[in-house]
Amino acid sequence: MGQGVHVQELPGMGKRYDIELGRSDQRISVVVRAGGMRDLYVFDDRSSEPAAVIELSDEEARKVGAVLSSTYFEG
Repeated sequence: MGQGVHVQELPGMGKRYDIELGRSDQRISVVVRAGGMRDLYVFDDRSSEPAAVIELSDEEARKVGAVLSSTYFEG
């Protein structure tokens, strides 16, 4: 994948995407589960424990993705 995104297969579960944010004090990981659910992990201060975990359905993940990519339009 693109520079700063590292992909790891999680056998029997799905894939994990570790995303470098360009700052040493923050990073995020997204686990895309085989059933379509996504888990968003937010880390700070290089801790191995996440500061926050958010579980998203496929539809919720698409909404968040649309907002982050500036493709969401109010209707």
